Amino acid sequence: MAGKLQDRVALVSGSGRGIGRAIALKLASEGARVVVNDLDEAPAKETAEAIRAAGGKAEVCAGSVTEAGFAERFVQTGMDAFGGLDIIVNNAGYTWDSVIQKMTDEQWYAIIDVHLTAPFRILRAAQPIISALAKEEAADGREVFRKVVNISSIAGTGGNAGQINYSAGKAGILGVTRTMAKEWGRYKVNVNAVAFGPIRTRLTEGSAKGNSTIKIEDREIKVGVSPALLTQMEQMIPLGRVGTPEEAAGAVYLFCAPESNFISGQYVICGGGFNM
Repeated sequence: MAGKLQDRVALVSGSGRGIGRAIALKLASEGARVVVNDLDEAPAKETAEAIRAAGGKAEVCAGSVTEAGFAERFVQTGMDAFGGLDIIVNNAGYTWDSVIQKMTDEQWYAIIDVHLTAPFRILRAAQPIISALAKEEAADGREVFRKVVNISSIAGTGGNAGQINYSAGKAGILGVTRTMAKEWGRYKVNVNAVAFGPIRTRLTEGSAKGNSTIKIEDREIKVGVSPALLTQMEQMIPLGRVGTPEEAAGAVYLFCAPESNFISGQYVICGGGFNM
């Protein structure tokens, strides 16, 4: 039996690891053909191979979402490989935390660029294609819905100390979501967002010493949450634990499925009942 997203073309940024990988695998399991992106080519290829091994179709578009020209390349990869564009998931991102008096301009702009400017550019690059496809479908008397899912956070809905850059970016993407729902409604595009609460990924799974880092281009960024803080967070979550990447992907899928065709300009918190 065909999946609910059979032959739909999905672009998923930051899908080589963690939540993004889980999103790509989930959409592919429902029949979508997925363009996989990651900053590093190796994890992107691994995700694409996992999709193919399960009988799906995938193409790789590696590189930083903040690079000049990336958005156009990302969109064109979907067109060249699969001849269409139906779903965009703006997921790529990371954190680079400091309290305001210690935060540099570099930190501020790096996080705003990846969480806000990059999705803006991807959507802008997609507009001519989506417009043309929608006009063709309308002329044929067909109503075809497309989906945009932007990834936010409870840091964006409620703020979080030490994350003014991340909170601002994740709040901003909700404004992008509401605006694009109004601009693209005429194209039959549903634009929604998922705001994640605590999800167990490499960005939250800190070492016992709290000194885990990730490499973003030429920067070593400290990430992770101490085990003690994770335990404290879990005690505040009504469901009693942090979420998994697969559960996070499920929330994104809700906005990609045809059952959401009359939902647009909204966001849902995927946080086990926890909301800062």
